[in-house]
Amino acid sequence: MAKRFARRKLAKGRKISQPSQAFEHLQLLLQDYEHEVFSVLFLDSQHRVIRFEELFRGTIDSANVYPREVLKAAIAYNAAAVILVHNHPSGDPEPSDADRRITERLKEALCLMDIRVIDHVVVGSHGCKSFAEMGYL
Repeated sequence: MAKRFARRKLAKGRKISQPSQAFEHLQLLLQDYEHEVFSVLFLDSQHRVIRFEELFRGTIDSANVYPREVLKAAIAYNAAAVILVHNHPSGDPEPSDADRRITERLKEALCLMDIRVIDHVVVGSHGCKSFAEMGYL
């Protein structure tokens, strides 16, 4: 029931003026997975939700993320901006070096099509970490 409520809060048309508005909902959706899941919140030019989609599933400590597939989905949804999000099954939301590298690659790829990366949120059982708030974006 809580997951259904969280999905409704990230439903099409909902405006996200601050990425932190989505943290609680993202945490509810992703914290219980026993494997990494990389998702994207696709937004229009007014930062209203177009779609929330799980794009990649991995193992207990990693997921292969392909910038080409993220870009393809962003173009298909006609997104102007995205919030990247993935979970850490360990429960610790601290971003890894690999997290920072893939964020840079995604930011560069999406920038070529004028799609902004607003944030990358790492979800753990002990909360969320925001790349934007940490100064990584």
